[in-house]
Amino acid sequence: MYVAVKGGEAAILATHELVAEARRGDPAVPEISVAQIREQQALACARVMNEGSLYDRDLAALALKQSQGDVIEAAFLMRAYRTTLPRFGSSEPLDTARMAIRRRVSATYKDLPGGQVLGATYDYTHRLFDFGLMEEEQSAVRNRASKTSGQPDSPMPPADGLDPHMPRVPDILGAEGLMEPEEPPQGDPRPFDLTREPVSFPADRDVRLQAMARGDEGFLLGLGYSVQRGYGNSHPFVGEVRVGEVAVEYVPEELGFAVDLGDITITECQMVNQFQGSKDVPPQFTRGYGLVFGHAERKAMSISLVDRALKARDFGEAAEYPAQQDEFVLYHSDNVEAAGFVEHLKLPHYVDFQGELELIRRIRKEREERLAGEQDGDGSQTMPEAAE
Repeated sequence: MYVAVKGGEAAILATHELVAEARRGDPAVPEISVAQIREQQALACARVMNEGSLYDRDLAALALKQSQGDVIEAAFLMRAYRTTLPRFGSSEPLDTARMAIRRRVSATYKDLPGGQVLGATYDYTHRLFDFGLMEEEQSAVRNRASKTSGQPDSPMPPADGLDPHMPRVPDILGAEGLMEPEEPPQGDPRPFDLTREPVSFPADRDVRLQAMARGDEGFLLGLGYSVQRGYGNSHPFVGEVRVGEVAVEYVPEELGFAVDLGDITITECQMVNQFQGSKDVPPQFTRGYGLVFGHAERKAMSISLVDRALKARDFGEAAEYPAQQDEFVLYHSDNVEAAGFVEHLKLPHYVDFQGELELIRRIRKEREERLAGEQDGDGSQTMPEAAE
């Protein structure tokens, strides 16, 4: 805080009022509600839930409203609130094979078993402004409100008429022995929790995936892009991207069996990568994996690309590039930590700066004295030359 500034506390309190005024904007414009953000800015809410490491659509919408749409600030709010919540235990692993699908695409099989489900996506839209969205359709809003009045809040329903058990592409390849086997570590230990335990390097895969799931989407997107441009030994194909709802189950100690806590929306991506094999391993496909909250395909794909890059050492590949180095990825992908370290530079550093200022002045003075002495010592003319 700016406590070192005279009158700093009063100034800080005044900024709180200015923030509230700036957040509200023009009072003549109707105030946006949390429900509107939750329903109409669902992709932004998904990003806040991921980077805030907390699945709650209402809180994500509130965080976006409170932060004026600043996603990193909203994620910070979510993480701060998360620390106040009691922890009862860990849920059972999600069974994504039983996901209630509303979007599922693959770049590897045209006739994918179970079918391709395009769902709601911007992939096939024209990037042209729809100025009709600027017109307020109050009658349509009222009609929708009357139809949904009294209904419980829920995300978009899954597509109808689909096979409830769609095989995943890596499982199809695995049945032919063409995909790297993926088995739990020996003893199937409890997953690492980076919110409670310090991270050490080299980090195991569960740590890496957890860190990337709450990492900055833009940073991970850049790293994923880098491995496709030659900064990593990656030749990816989208095995499958699926979006839908899965059940979260928890086993209370007093019951001893799983209890369904409800459904959450997730996005899962399995990236298929070529591996030429080694002396001990035949040529096969390897996988990169990404799982995130909400509808967030770009982030899930980015994580799956970086996940495969971080497995370089597992396949005897040289880890030469940033996306292949777990310490670089994990330390720099956390946008809340990164923002704090960058933005703290705005806080008072008067003593530090004055120290450096005096140091620079002293060095310059010593340099000038040394140059003057050198000129006198070698007989250089120190008086100005006469004009011609």
